[in-house]
Amino acid sequence: MKRALTIAFATLLAFASYAESAPENANEAVSSKPEFPTEETYESGFLSTPLNQAIERGMRSADNEMQFKYGRTVTDFATAPKVGGYFMSGYYYSSQDGAHNGDGFKQKNIRLYVSGSVFKHFNYLVQVQLVNAAFHMKDYWLEWKKYPEFSVKVGQFIRVFGFENPYNPFEYRDGAYALITQKLAAQSDYIGTDNGGGRDQGIQVQGDLFPVGKDQHRLIHYQLMLSNGQTINTGDANGKKDISGTFQVQPIKGFYLALYGWTGDHKANNVTVSRNRYMISAFYDVNEWTARAEYAHSTGHKISDYNPITGEWSGAGKAQGWYATLGMPLNDWLKIWLKYDAYQDDACWGSTRSIYSISPNIQIHKNLWFQPRVGYVHDRTFDDNWMEVSIETGVRF
Repeated sequence: MKRALTIAFATLLAFASYAESAPENANEAVSSKPEFPTEETYESGFLSTPLNQAIERGMRSADNEMQFKYGRTVTDFATAPKVGGYFMSGYYYSSQDGAHNGDGFKQKNIRLYVSGSVFKHFNYLVQVQLVNAAFHMKDYWLEWKKYPEFSVKVGQFIRVFGFENPYNPFEYRDGAYALITQKLAAQSDYIGTDNGGGRDQGIQVQGDLFPVGKDQHRLIHYQLMLSNGQTINTGDANGKKDISGTFQVQPIKGFYLALYGWTGDHKANNVTVSRNRYMISAFYDVNEWTARAEYAHSTGHKISDYNPITGEWSGAGKAQGWYATLGMPLNDWLKIWLKYDAYQDDACWGSTRSIYSISPNIQIHKNLWFQPRVGYVHDRTFDDNWMEVSIETGVRF
C-alpha cells in the first residue's frame, strides 16, 4: 500500500495546475469552478441555456441601479434563477459469476436543478433526482457567500470528505467513482444503510485564505460541517451530530494537498454504529492533464455486525482503501483515463478488491459525451477475477 501511494503521489508532483476564481454569486456558480475543488458545479445545457437567457432578459430592469435596502416588502435585487438538468444512461456488462452478465441497459442519473442568488451574496440551489421510479430531493441549500474567506451554508449538500465526492456525475469523467468514495464517503456506505449520494443535512462554514504568488491564488482552504449523520432526507435519529472537515493547501495554482476528517454516529434498525474516518489526498490538474490520489481509513462497525441476541459485534470494524488516477488529453475531444483502485472491507490484504481500468472520454460537445470503460477486477476475498465493460452517454439539456 505504501509503495502504491508513493508512486501515485510522485506522479502527481510531475504535473502543473489549473483553477478559476471562486464565483461571487449563484449565476456565476452554475458555470465556473470554485478555486478549490470542493463543490459541485452546475452548467446550462441545450434547452436550459436559451431559457435562462430569456428569463434573465425578462428580469433585467433598472432594479440593479436602485439603492440597496432590506425589508420583507423588498422584491428586487435577485438574480435571474438558472435552471438546468442532465441524464446519463448506458450498457453495463460483467463477467463475474452470479452477476447475470451485469445490469444491461439502465438509467444511471436524471437530474434537474435551479440556482440563483438574492441580494448578491445569498446563493441557493435545489436539485432533484429521477432514476426509474425513485424521485427524491438531492440538494437544497442556502449559502451566504459575501467573502471568499468565510461563508456559511445550511441545508442538504455534499459531505466534506474527499476530492471525488463533490463531482456531480455528469462532470465526473474517470469512468467510475473510486471504491473509497462509494464506501467511505456515504455514496453507498460501508455501514450498510447510509446510501445518500455522499450528502447529509446540516450547516457548514468554509473559506479560502491568503492570496499568494503573481496569480494571487489562495493558499489555504478550510471547511467544517455539522450534520445529522443519518443520510439525506432523514431527520436526526439519536440527538448526536457528525463533524466532518478538511484542511487544504494549494502551494502552486492547481496543485492541492488535503487532509479530511469525519467523526460521528449513525443509527438504523435500533443499532448505533460509530464512524471515525480520515483521508489523505492530492490533486493536480493543468491544461486538461489530471492526476489525483487518495487514501482513506475507517474505524467503526457495520450495522450487520451487531448480533441483537448476544449483544456482541463481529467483523473487524475497520476498512480502508486508496486509488490513483491519471487523465491524459489526446486532443480537444478525447481524454484517456487510467485508474488503479483498491479497497479492503476488513482493512487487511485478504479482503482487498482491486480494479484496473481504462476509460476514454469522448467529449464532442460540452453538453454531450460518450465514455466506454473496461475494468479488470481482482477480489482476494473470493479469490476471483472478472471483467467489467460499460459504455455511457451523458446529455445536458
